[in-house]
Amino acid sequence: MKCLKKTKSGFTLIEMVLVIAIIVILASVMVLSVSGYLNKANPARISVSGHNASLDLSTSGMDEVVAVT
Repeated sequence: MKCLKKTKSGFTLIEMVLVIAIIVILASVMVLSVSGYLNKANPARISVSGHNASLDLSTSGMDEVVAVT
C-alpha cells in the first residue's frame, strides 16, 4: 500500500470558527469601552455647549455696538 500524503493546505472549519469567535469577542470589548468613553464625555459636551452659549450671548451685544458706530 502506498502512503498518502496530505498535500492540501488551508484552514479547517474549526480554525475559522475560532478566529471568528475571537474577532467577535474583541469587537464587543471595544464597543463596550468606546460606549463608556462616550458616556463620560457627555457632561463635558453639555458644559462646553453652555459655555459657548454664554459667549454667544455676551458677544452679541458687542456686535450691535460695533454696528451702530
